[in-house]
Amino acid sequence: MGASLAYKLGVGLTIIRKPGKLPSKVYREEYDLEYGTDALEMHQDAIKKGAKVLVVDDVLATGGTARATCKLIERAGGEVVGALFLMELVALSQQTGLKAPVLSLIKC
Repeated sequence: MGASLAYKLGVGLTIIRKPGKLPSKVYREEYDLEYGTDALEMHQDAIKKGAKVLVVDDVLATGGTARATCKLIERAGGEVVGALFLMELVALSQQTGLKAPVLSLIKC
């Protein structure tokens, strides 16, 4: 979804992945799950300082992945200007703690 949107808008795309999937030096951010912890990684040179970034993901539930993503972007010097999700699980997403505006195409 993110690649198609970036192509249509004519903007860059940065991939944030689970640990061990990216080949260069990375920033790493751990986050809590209901049953433990997990982590995300992003290349250290993926975002230029001051870049305005839109987070795009498929599902917003408790917000752990989205918060970790925002922290990675901010650590790299980027500014999160919003978060776009295909689907939001409203019963879980009420306390996500995201600072940026959130837009969800489907709410259930």
